[in-house]
Amino acid sequence: MATTEISKTRKIAAWVIAGLLTGLYAFSASGKLFLHPEQMDQLKLGDWRIIIALGEITSALLFLFPRTNIYGTLLLSAYMGGAIIIHMTGGLSIVMPSVVLILIWIVGFLRNPELVKR
Repeated sequence: MATTEISKTRKIAAWVIAGLLTGLYAFSASGKLFLHPEQMDQLKLGDWRIIIALGEITSALLFLFPRTNIYGTLLLSAYMGGAIIIHMTGGLSIVMPSVVLILIWIVGFLRNPELVKR
């Protein structure tokens, strides 16, 4: 497998977006664990809130680091797909989870140019 060198600008952009998304997921997970656990009860996911929050943190950390980014990209994509479905069935807007999913894939492509066939 040939390695493709990534430009400094792409690396910086990927780190910035990945850092912001990881912060978003850390905030989201802390809300599930400590700040607003009742929101998970409203979505009928209260029994799963700890598992969901731990999965969110683990996936975000895998996503943050370039060596494991591809695994984090796949896990967070699946997570966001579930979030979109929960938003759709709950009558909530799907804009935010959709934008986050797009940003996840942007970072995935920035860090893994081999994912794009030319």
